[in-house]
Amino acid sequence: MIVQVLIAGFLWLGGRLTAEELFEMERIRDPKTLNAIIEQDWHLVPGSLETRQKLISINVGELWKGQPYRVPVRMVVPANRRAKGFHLTGGSTPARLKEDARLNPLEQALLKGGVGLVTTVVQEPGTYGQRQLAIEAERRFFETLNPRYKIQYWAWPATLMRAITAAYAEEKYFEVGKVAASGGSKNGASPSMAILHDDRMTAVHASVSPIWESPLRLCDREAWDELESQPGRRGGFTGGHFGPNFNRGVLAAGYQWTDLQSFTQRISDDVFIASNFDSLRRRGVEMLFHPGTHDMVAYDLQWGGAHHPQIPLYLGANTGHGKRGHPKLERDQSNKAAFLLQHFFPEQMSGVLLPPPRVEHSIVEDHVLEVLVRFPPGSDEESGQIWWMYDRAPDGSPDYLNEMIPEENSVEMHYDRGRGLWVFEMELDPEASHIDFFSNHRKTIRHFSQSYVTYISSPYTRVELPW
Repeated sequence: MIVQVLIAGFLWLGGRLTAEELFEMERIRDPKTLNAIIEQDWHLVPGSLETRQKLISINVGELWKGQPYRVPVRMVVPANRRAKGFHLTGGSTPARLKEDARLNPLEQALLKGGVGLVTTVVQEPGTYGQRQLAIEAERRFFETLNPRYKIQYWAWPATLMRAITAAYAEEKYFEVGKVAASGGSKNGASPSMAILHDDRMTAVHASVSPIWESPLRLCDREAWDELESQPGRRGGFTGGHFGPNFNRGVLAAGYQWTDLQSFTQRISDDVFIASNFDSLRRRGVEMLFHPGTHDMVAYDLQWGGAHHPQIPLYLGANTGHGKRGHPKLERDQSNKAAFLLQHFFPEQMSGVLLPPPRVEHSIVEDHVLEVLVRFPPGSDEESGQIWWMYDRAPDGSPDYLNEMIPEENSVEMHYDRGRGLWVFEMELDPEASHIDFFSNHRKTIRHFSQSYVTYISSPYTRVELPW
């Protein structure tokens, strides 16, 4: 059977898929293979902050033999000097990149400090006139389980890495420095994957995007049986490994669940931040994630909180793709700006972002939950606010996404100065089977005269109630 031959062509490899097998990193870093086309050469752009900008089109590589994948890249540097490092994002479109970049206050602060901007396109090809390319890539992936054909696995992370190569090829305009990437959804997932393979990248701030390798993502049958037993209509993203769920398409092509499990387990270490967290920390990479509490892509908070409590998160209550947020949501949150400014200009900051706190819980007396949240000494957190839900549906299920944290289920925590920790006590509902909770903590930091209000969350925690 042809499908089985193709399976053998990829899945015969044992162990972990290597970065070299997936990306050909030597080629990714080679500027001679960019085949750059100059759309707009370097030119001065006037404004309250004068800059120099350039727009090019680059060859990311071939999705398959004879099928190039090209994207535009806009580069912005200060008008009077080279940029040292840059902020990178794929959150644009070919049409928008044709126009000179209009700078927001954060981008102006980065450029004033000598940090450049590099913007490219990490979007579905169908959104800019290449729908057939996207369809053919999916068809080839379903038939072969070769991640090179899957745009989420190869093309988008490779786009960001090739944009770095393109910028550093402009030696008169960029010198090597820090490279911090940010974005949401596909533009949160893609840099989170790219940073695992490209040590030129030094920081990532990602929202509403995958972080860890939960059982649903690894196609565990018990987890999938539970998900599929839940009422309601499940979307095409929840349950997916690293984006839209591809299980049905792969099974329809002749594979079995064991093939899905083999594929997801083999590639996961090259996809998820959590699998590489310790090595990234040793490399000096800085990270902050905003998964949302009700997101169709970051749909596995309960599992992640239990298994990866060390990963720095901010959990905006009732947020996610298409969600409006809780009435008490921290509307003054400016984490991204503070994170990037701290990364590029640590010596210019007054204060540093909060680290993830430790959380402990116990049931004291009859039906009373006690929660203790502790930061390292000297963290200087300013507040504590706790949020909770009873009997939340399983990760990824329709009710998990649609049933919001009730408006009344949030209160300020008490700071116990003697013990140096935040305390919350609440009488539990004797009819509930479990309770989920997390807390958010504020800290204000400054960059010169500008203040930034930041928040960090305790790990998302589920407590099974003993009655």
